[in-house]
Formats: sequence, structure tokens, C-alpha cells
Amino acid sequence: MGIDHYENFPVASVLLPRRLRRPVALIYAFARSADDFADEGDDPPEQRLRNLQHYQQELDLIEDNRTPGTPLFVELREVIEQYRLPVDLFRDLLSAFSQDVLKSRYADFNEVMDYCRRSANPVGRLLLHLYGASDETNLAYSDNICTSLQLINFLQDVESDYRRNRIYFPLDEMAKFGIDEHQISASDTSGNWVAFMRFEIDRASDMLNSGVPLGKVLPGRIGLELRTIVCGGRRIVEKLRAIDGDVFRHRPVLRPWDWVTMIFRATLAYP
Repeated sequence: MGIDHYENFPVASVLLPRRLRRPVALIYAFARSADDFADEGDDPPEQRLRNLQHYQQELDLIEDNRTPGTPLFVELREVIEQYRLPVDLFRDLLSAFSQDVLKSRYADFNEVMDYCRRSANPVGRLLLHLYGASDETNLAYSDNICTSLQLINFLQDVESDYRRNRIYFPLDEMAKFGIDEHQISASDTSGNWVAFMRFEIDRASDMLNSGVPLGKVLPGRIGLELRTIVCGGRRIVEKLRAIDGDVFRHRPVLRPWDWVTMIFRATLAYP
């Protein structure tokens, strides 16, 4: 997340009803561009935070019923007003991306979960509001799916995150398994690395499975897209297990054949 995990899943795809593709694309454009402020380029931290603060100011204008100053937010305002999307969910995303600029280590899983609550869950919640399906049960399912996808992304991107001086693994869990960041820096899978990764993979997988019912609750093509996302997460989990967590040499990604498998499972073999 940021939200890099969405690179592996359908976004505003042909699976969605046509009327929803533009609103979904705008939500993702907001999230992706804000995430890029935190992650991409060579800007110093102060400039990254200023860029994110500008987005915050644009949201303030929307909430105050004033015209934003950039085309993205002019379009986003129309969607927010039409579908009554909670502006605070966009703010949560900005909060998480700002945290990426300032915080690089997480003491325990509660800290990781708090980050996921703001970096990933708002996107799922916004989509449920967009679909008119944002009851408490659906929101809980969605949170489990989005958090699990974020955790799966952390597992995929251990090496690239470390190049940005970030470790999203809980430090207390690393210590419990005898893992330290020098092992990550050396791409070293010896010792308890495999056991540690299995623990992390199992937890993310269990969380993903706990959100599975949402794929049957949502109707039509909306449900199909959600089921495909879930099947994509499961496919990455399968690949992580197959490599015993050696993401340094075999970062799992979705290939064309995986998409065939995902669509099949989403339509004929779900869950």
C-alpha cells in the first residue's frame, strides 16, 4: 500500500457493470497517486508530506462544498456526492501513506493491523458504499479481505520494501522466530525463515478465507469481480507456500494462466 497489492487484482475491469467503472477508476486513481507520493521518485520526506497535505486540502474543499483545484478531485467530488461516499475513508488512506513516509518498523501485529485499517480497508469500504451494500456484516467481510491482501503484499514484497527501509513484519514475531533484519538484507532463508513465513502466510490466508462469504453476498458482476479478487489472493498464497517463503529469489506474481484459473474458480469452484 500502500496499495501495491492491487496490481495483482482486477481494477475497474470489464467484470464490473459499465456504470461503476468510472467511479471505481477514480477511487483507485486517488489511492494510487497518493501512494506514489509516499513511495515513488526522489522527493525528500518533507515534499512527500506536502504533496499528501495538498490532497487533504482538496478533500477539505469537497467536504466544504467548494470546488477543488485539480481535475482528479473535481471528478472525485461528483462521485463522492452522487454515491454519498464517506470522505473520512479517503483521509484514512492519506494518513496511512503519510505514515509510510515517517514510520518504517512495526513493534507488533496490532500496529500492523492499524496500518492496514487505514492503508487497505478504506478501498473496500468505499466500494461497498458505491455498490449500496455497506451493512456492518459486509464491511467486516471486506475488512478481512482487504487486510489479508495487504498482508499478502507484504509477504510478496519483503525485498522491495526493505530497499525503501521498511519492514512490515511485527518485530516481536521476528524476534520470536529468531529472525532479524540482517537476514532480510542478506536474502537469507536459513534458520527459522521458512517456519516464520509459514506462520505469516497461514494468518493472512485464514483472514482472507474469513471474508469469502462476501463473494456470494454481492450480486452479479460485482460479486464476480470480488470473487476473482479473492481467488487471486488465494493463488498468490499457493505460490508463497510452493516456494517455502523464499520471496527473495522467487517473488510470486500472477501470470496469464493464473487468471484463467482465477476466473474458473470465481465462476464454477468458489469458494
